[in-house]
Amino acid sequence: MTGPTPARPTRRTFLASTAAAAAAGAALGAAPARRRERKKIALIGTESRTHSHAQHFIDRFLVGYAWHGGWYTPEVELVSLYIDQFPEGDLARGQSERHGVPIHPTIAEALTLGTGELAVDGVVIIGEHGDYPKTEIGQTLYPRYEFFKQVVEVFEGSGRSVPVFNDKHLSTQWDRCVEMVADSRRLGFPFLAGSSLPVTWRLPAIDMPNDVPLVESVCVGYGGADSYDFHGLETAQCMSERRKGGEVGISRVQALRGDAIWDMLAGREETTRLFLSALCRSHTLPVENGYPTDPPSIEWARRNFQNPFAYFIEHRDGFRTTLFMMPVIQDFTYAGLLEGGEVVSCQMYLPMPGRAASTADFFNPLVHHIERMVLDGRAPYPVERTLLTSGMTMAGVASLARGGEVVETPEMEVVYSAPRESQFVNAPGAES
Repeated sequence: MTGPTPARPTRRTFLASTAAAAAAGAALGAAPARRRERKKIALIGTESRTHSHAQHFIDRFLVGYAWHGGWYTPEVELVSLYIDQFPEGDLARGQSERHGVPIHPTIAEALTLGTGELAVDGVVIIGEHGDYPKTEIGQTLYPRYEFFKQVVEVFEGSGRSVPVFNDKHLSTQWDRCVEMVADSRRLGFPFLAGSSLPVTWRLPAIDMPNDVPLVESVCVGYGGADSYDFHGLETAQCMSERRKGGEVGISRVQALRGDAIWDMLAGREETTRLFLSALCRSHTLPVENGYPTDPPSIEWARRNFQNPFAYFIEHRDGFRTTLFMMPVIQDFTYAGLLEGGEVVSCQMYLPMPGRAASTADFFNPLVHHIERMVLDGRAPYPVERTLLTSGMTMAGVASLARGGEVVETPEMEVVYSAPRESQFVNAPGAES
C-alpha cells in the first residue's frame, strides 16, 4: 500500500450537498419513523464499500437485520457519519443520501452535530479496511487510536462521555492500547471492542462454564497476520478467560511457519490432540475428488497445508493458547482441554459473504450488543479481552517478522474475570 487516499477534498466537496439533502429530506417528511425519540449514535469509519466493515455496521443500524426469526429495527438512531476515505465503489455517499444521515468533515462535528458540544449518546468506531500504510513488520496502520483520541477530546471538552465501541483490535502499539482502556476508565464510559467471533453462533452451542478447570485452548482458523489472526485469538480467548481463577495475562509468544510448527508439536501431545479435534469441527477440510483423502493427522496436515503459521502463547499462570492459521480451511474452530483429559470443541459459525452467505449475518449479534450497551449504559463483556488479544496479535506478528524468535511480554499482565453469561447468540437458554 502507498499511503492514505487523499479523500478529504472529495469529502468536503460532498458535505454541503449531503447536509442539504438531509435537511430537505427532513422537511419533506421523507423518513417519519426516524423522528421517534431514540438514543442517537455517531459512526466513525475508514471507508464504506461492499463488504467493508463500515458498510456492514451502517446498513444494520439504518435498515435493520434478521434477528430471532424476524426483521429487527434497532432502538438507537444513527444520526451522523465521519468517513475518512472514499474509494472507487464508495457506498457512504449513497447510504448518507438514502437515509438522510449527514457525513461530517471532522469527527468532532460528527459527535457535536454543530452544537459545539457532545450531542450523541454513543459512538461506533470502525477503523477497518481502507488504503493505509503498513509498519516494517506488516501491521496496517488503521487510525483506530487516532479516531478514539479525537472522540475522547470531544468528551473532555463537553464534560461528559458516552459508550464507545471499537471494531477489532485497539492499536498496533501496546502503550496506545493501554492508554485507550485507561481513558475509558478515567472518563467513566463503557468501552466495548473486538470482533464478531465471541458472539456469533456456535456449532454446537458449547457454553464454557465460568470457573471451569480448563488447562489449554486451541483455535484453528485462516487468513493473514495482523488481520484474521485477531479473530482466531478472540475465538480462543472468549473461552480461555472462563477458566478457574480467570485471566492473568501472557508471558511470551512464539510464532512459527511451515515445518517448524509440526516439529514443535512433536513434543506437545495434548496440543496436537486439540489441533486435530478443532480440525474435525471444520466444514471446509481439504478434499480430493470430493472427500478428504485420509483422517486428519499431523502427516496429513503436512501434506495438505502449504506454509501455515501458528502462535504458541504462554499465559502467566501456565495456561497455553495455540492459534493455527491453516490455508484451505475456511472456518474458525475451537478445542479446549479440561483437567482429567476431556476435550470440548465447537465451530464459531462465520458465513462469509460470497461463500455461504451474502450479508455476513455474524455481524448481527455484535451490532445488537453495541445497541444494548448504548441503551443500558454498560458493556456486555470486558474490554480487557480485546486489550489482551490486541497484545497477542502484535506479539505474534513481531515473532513472525523475527523468524520465530520468542517475544517476551512482561507488560501484558492483563488481569480480569469473564462475564457471567457467555453472550454468544445461540447460548443454551437463549432464543435461537
